[in-house]
Amino acid sequence: MGEYVGEMSPDGGPRSANVETLEPTTCAVITREELLGYIAEEPSFALEMMARLIRRARLATESTRSLALIDVYGRARRLLEQMAGPADADGVRTLTERITHQQIASHPACSREMVSKLMKDLEIGGYVGKKDQRIVLLKPLPARW
Repeated sequence: MGEYVGEMSPDGGPRSANVETLEPTTCAVITREELLGYIAEEPSFALEMMARLIRRARLATESTRSLALIDVYGRARRLLEQMAGPADADGVRTLTERITHQQIASHPACSREMVSKLMKDLEIGGYVGKKDQRIVLLKPLPARW
């Protein structure tokens, strides 16, 4: 809620983001000229925007490092652990969002088939399950698979 995308457009270059919403969303398009005018009136907004750009640059760097240095299981494991909420009394962690194998595959840059096989193996091993159409982590995922 209240997020913005396309913040790299003030330099006049092409936009760098595509957005897909998970629920009905109202969007507004602000021209480069309008944005630059607002920044001139509210310089603190420019500082906030720079902070967000820095965070996104750090995330992009980490994502690139992850793709280069961590295997597919490691990347999928990291995604599942990041998406999981806190453990309940039994130590079970439920993913905060519903996610398909295709969506998981798009994060670690692998095929849906590979993710499906990996998830089936983790299910057989008793590491993951499903509850209310959400993936649950039944116990800590192993460091390697």
